[in-house]
Amino acid sequence: MDTSYPREERWPPKRGPPPASPAPRDHLVWAIFNTLYMNFCCLGFVALAFAIKARDRKVSGDVEAARHFSSKARCYNALATAGSVLLPLLLAALIVTGVIHLSKLAQESVGFFTYQFSGSDDEDQ
Repeated sequence: MDTSYPREERWPPKRGPPPASPAPRDHLVWAIFNTLYMNFCCLGFVALAFAIKARDRKVSGDVEAARHFSSKARCYNALATAGSVLLPLLLAALIVTGVIHLSKLAQESVGFFTYQFSGSDDEDQ
């Protein structure tokens, strides 16, 4: 090991407190929207409860609990939105396919339920 040159001793830079991470979102507006307009199986109300808990924890300074409740509020909001959007679309698709199927069935069975009267009956003459 070569020790002929003088070494500069560098101390690691002093580190302050870690940079503050952004506060978690509470998704309160989304939860209110789901509660008022698209309350599928009361998931909007559950999302609203978790959003309020997340906001309370954020105000009190408990960031980890706020993140936990924010995550739950986001999940319930997503479920409420998906359920409220997808289920009516599924119901509309089922109604449309049912109407199409019934109309085809009615067209095919018209000949079965109607009699064709024509003037070419040989038995009457």
